[in-house]
Amino acid sequence: MAVTDEAILTIKGMILSGELQPGDRLPPEKELSERLGLSRSSMREAVKALEVLRVLDVRRGDGTYVTSLEPELLLEAMSFVVDARRDDESMLELFAVRRILEPAAAALATPHLDETAIAALRASIEEAGADPDVERLVAHDLAFHADIVRAAGNGYLSTLLESLSGRTARARLWRGLTDENAVERTLREHSALVDAIEADDAVLVEALAVAHIAGVETWLRRWSGEAGSTTPPR
Repeated sequence: MAVTDEAILTIKGMILSGELQPGDRLPPEKELSERLGLSRSSMREAVKALEVLRVLDVRRGDGTYVTSLEPELLLEAMSFVVDARRDDESMLELFAVRRILEPAAAALATPHLDETAIAALRASIEEAGADPDVERLVAHDLAFHADIVRAAGNGYLSTLLESLSGRTARARLWRGLTDENAVERTLREHSALVDAIEADDAVLVEALAVAHIAGVETWLRRWSGEAGSTTPPR
């Protein structure tokens, strides 16, 4: 194992053991490197790596601190990796992950969506349908799904799905540009989801969410076969 990797694991162990808590300041570099028996250069590289991962926050002239370790911070690196994947298969793989996770999240969210939340979801559907526009539809679609998933109360799940949805937004936009019925169908499927949520039928919500996401996935597979690529225009 590389010395820098060892330093990363050591700091990680200090956080997992509770020795370092969110918001805590790390000991000075010299003190920490001597205590752990690692060179200062290895410790410095480890801190840089953990800063990129948003585990540590280096404040120049002040010190190095453990971040809040909130999911939206820790999953930023994954969001970057997802965005950086530009090969043809990655888009379909991302939709497959969404198809597995998002319906389950919607089912979990169902009992937590009250009348106010349901009314807001219906209002967003009406607003998107009042002036059908592909970009407006994509913005509505992202917000609609995010509002439902957040109600599940799992920050890691909602942040993960948000990063996946950001990457797949281009596919939804391209679908809207090439499929003349996409706007009407999307809004109709969203309305059906809200109806199931209002009926407090989590099983139906999950089934409808699977069908909704699979519809775009199926379109992508068909378009891939016809066009030879799953990568929408950028």
